[in-house]
Amino acid sequence: MPPGYQVDHSLQEKSLQSLTHQSQARWLSEASSIAASLTPCRRFSLCQQAFLGRLAIISCTVLSVLFPPAISHAQTVLRARLSSDIMSLDPGTLRDENTDAVVLHIVEGLVAPREDGSIGPMLASYWTISGDGKTYTFQLRKGVTFHNGAPLTSADVQWSINRYLQPATHWRCRTDLTNGGMTQITSILTPDPLTVVIKLSKAAPLFLMTLARTDCGGTGILQRDSVGPDGAFRTPIGTGPFQMGSWKRNQYIELDRFPHYSALPGPRDGNCGGKHALVDKIRFLIIPDGSAARVALLRGSLDVLDALNATELASVQGKPGINIQFNQAMDFYELLFQTTDPVLQDVRIRRAIALSIDDIGLTRVVTMGTAKPNSSPVPNVSPFHGPVESILRMPDLSEARRLVKEAGYHGQPIQIVTNRRYPQNFDAAVLVQAMAAKAGINLQIETLDWATQQDLYASGKYQMMAHSFSARLDPSFNFLVLIGDKSKEPRKVWDTPYSKQLLAQSMDTVDTSERQSIIDALQRQFMEDIPAVILYNSSRISAVRSNVTGFKEWPANQQRLWGVGLH
Repeated sequence: MPPGYQVDHSLQEKSLQSLTHQSQARWLSEASSIAASLTPCRRFSLCQQAFLGRLAIISCTVLSVLFPPAISHAQTVLRARLSSDIMSLDPGTLRDENTDAVVLHIVEGLVAPREDGSIGPMLASYWTISGDGKTYTFQLRKGVTFHNGAPLTSADVQWSINRYLQPATHWRCRTDLTNGGMTQITSILTPDPLTVVIKLSKAAPLFLMTLARTDCGGTGILQRDSVGPDGAFRTPIGTGPFQMGSWKRNQYIELDRFPHYSALPGPRDGNCGGKHALVDKIRFLIIPDGSAARVALLRGSLDVLDALNATELASVQGKPGINIQFNQAMDFYELLFQTTDPVLQDVRIRRAIALSIDDIGLTRVVTMGTAKPNSSPVPNVSPFHGPVESILRMPDLSEARRLVKEAGYHGQPIQIVTNRRYPQNFDAAVLVQAMAAKAGINLQIETLDWATQQDLYASGKYQMMAHSFSARLDPSFNFLVLIGDKSKEPRKVWDTPYSKQLLAQSMDTVDTSERQSIIDALQRQFMEDIPAVILYNSSRISAVRSNVTGFKEWPANQQRLWGVGLH
């Protein structure tokens, strides 16, 4: 645990190191007592920790087949866990947090984020910006080659970005960099093989930050043979320290060290700096069950267990040969509302649900006291998380009941969609269901696999959703995941003229104090409109075997395995 780190607010008296089996049992008992009011078909993970423990016995047998004990090989293989399979290998398209983590070992962009959230060079050695802020000139690094041996040229950058901007690619950042977004890329010029000139319709202070976004695949530059003659994506041929090896769906993804990688000087710094492949292979093992992943780690069949669920912490902490890391994350866990739904379009119902939630208690139970509650899309550790963003929403059942009555709500079922891939999502849904029931609100849980839930999220076809967003390093991007035109991006939940106006202003403003004022205005309006309920920012927990060197978490919550070795 980082020195001085405090847990929760009024419930911060216990640091994570002092968590005992007894305190965990007490918190789980609280969760069970809340869940006890549910119908039997709704009592799931919070009341079944003991059952999962028994499953660990079965897991040992399964793991002995899937992950035999490590043996000596000529090649070094680093084994890391993913909680579910990746969604694709096409950067920034069909993606989630796991997908981003794997793909960013393979591809690189012109620029990338540093540990502190600033932007640094990657494939571009430097760049200049015109006085009007509308022309960016990038000078590419010399001697960089793709995994197929082709040299990196300005034509590859032009081709890659033009492909991303095509509607058929479904690139996550396309709407931000085309007509109607924060700016529009009007042309990409290649005056010589190592120079790229990108022209914009208007100045955009966050242009480089957008190119570096992990959810947009870092705008990874691909060699054109990544795509077949018919335009269909085949495999990522990038410039990263690892190249694609094999992908056996729902079992593993294997990456091979790229022997001709051209590393930047200096140490690793976010997604910048020196990126060195210190092992011959990385094998990402798909292990959805947390208990099975824990057993694999303890048996030596897994080297890195990233994003360890807090409920599994006590079973690995203090074990010989296991090191634990904690990192305050810039993600957020939330409830999303479909504001066009016949019931939830009434802001009084949304506010009543929000006021029924004891966020401090929920965060303590769901995360075992490792996370901090937050009512703002701006993470607790963001420099823009100021006094306005620090105000926590407090429960008020009497007001919630009054709003329910005033809105004429008569117990119509409201479906809340969740998943088991992220146990925190499911457990939060169970607790919210019980809390809302005290205000007379009838929430019904539907548990789906992660891919199906993501499809519903992208299409906006749900009423409520227990969900989470991966880390964004800028406050405008935290609000951007919520704000947008539903007719063009159905996944957006906050589609009002004022929210879109404020968001645009936050992206167009350079001065820090002016930006803070705009972010504050966004936060106040967010609390009024309630298109979503933010619950907390997590603490990323990783368990790593002691023979692993160089592993380090960072606020972007992205698993980085360059610079990581075995001894």
